[in-house]
Amino acid sequence: MDLPITDRPAARVPAVARAVSLLDLLARERRPMSMAGLAAALKLPRSSVHGLCGTLLDCGYLRRVDNGALQIGPGVMTLAAAFVASTHVAAEFDALWREAPAPDETLILSVLNGADVVYVGVRNSARPLGLAFSLGMRLPAWVAGTGKAMLAWLPPDEVRALVPPGAADLDALLADLAQTRERGYAVDDGHVRDGVYSIAAPVLDAAGRPLAGIAVCLNQATLDADRLERQRRLVTEAARTLSRRLGAREDLR
Repeated sequence: MDLPITDRPAARVPAVARAVSLLDLLARERRPMSMAGLAAALKLPRSSVHGLCGTLLDCGYLRRVDNGALQIGPGVMTLAAAFVASTHVAAEFDALWREAPAPDETLILSVLNGADVVYVGVRNSARPLGLAFSLGMRLPAWVAGTGKAMLAWLPPDEVRALVPPGAADLDALLADLAQTRERGYAVDDGHVRDGVYSIAAPVLDAAGRPLAGIAVCLNQATLDADRLERQRRLVTEAARTLSRRLGAREDLR
C-alpha cells in the first residue's frame, strides 16, 4: 500500500529545487535577467539553466522581454490565486468588507513568507487617484508596515533569524518593533513607496502569534491629524475583529 504523501520520507528532486531557486531569484531581483546572469547567480551550468528556462517558458512561469532577458511570467498568478483562495485569513478579510462600500483608502492584508511579506488581500480605494496594490506582491518584512506589525509580535531571536545578515540595523529594528508592540500598530513613512504613509496592525491567533497584518495606505500629501486618527482606529479595529474571528483572545494583545 502506498503511504500518504505527507508520510513519505522527504525526497528533494534536484531539478525541481533548481527551478524553484531560479523563480525565487527572479522574484527577489524584480528585474529581467539573462540566462548567463541567472547561471552565474545560481552557480549552475549554463546548459542546466537553459533547460530550466525553456521548460518554465513553455509552462508560462517565465516570459521574455524585448532584449531576450527573462522575468516572472503570468503562469505564477494561477498559483498565487490558488494560495490566496485557500488562505483562511484572506477569506475572513474579504468577508469584513463584503457588504461595505469600497473604502476611502487602500487596505491590504499580508502574511509572512520567510523573511518577506506577501499581499494576499487588497481592498483598493474607491478614489480614482487612490493608491493601488496587487495580490502576490512581495516585500522585505522589516520594511513593510504589515511586516513590522507581525515581527513585533515575534520573539527577538526569531526576528534575528529571519532578517538576512546586513539587510537591516538589527538593534534599530528591534527598538522600532518594541515601540510598535507597545502602541499596538506599526508605521511606514515612505519606505515602501515615496509619498505613501501606512499604519498596520497584526492579526493574531489563539496563542498570540501573528497570522497576518492589515495596513491602511495613505497619501502623505493629504494627511492631517484627524484623518490619521480615523484611519488608525479603522485598521486596528479591523485587525482586532479579524483576530477574534480567528480565535484570538483580547488579553493577548
